[in-house]
Amino acid sequence: MDSDERRQRRAFIRAHHPDAGGDTADFIAGLARFDRPVAKRAGTEQPRVYVVPHRPWPVGVVTAVMRRIRRARHSRVR
Repeated sequence: MDSDERRQRRAFIRAHHPDAGGDTADFIAGLARFDRPVAKRAGTEQPRVYVVPHRPWPVGVVTAVMRRIRRARHSRVR
């Protein structure tokens, strides 16, 4: 992806991102338009953007606790 394509993609994201008040369906369709030529050049049909489903709050709490435990065990500072 050259710098002009990257600049256009970033401008689209800033203008249409759902967190900035844009429509989610239009945002996903727009990103697919930008990513389709790049995927064809790379020889893959996989999109560059993935929609991550929302997890229930207990899963988020357990994940946060496990990350904190792992980080505490492997601390570099003693």
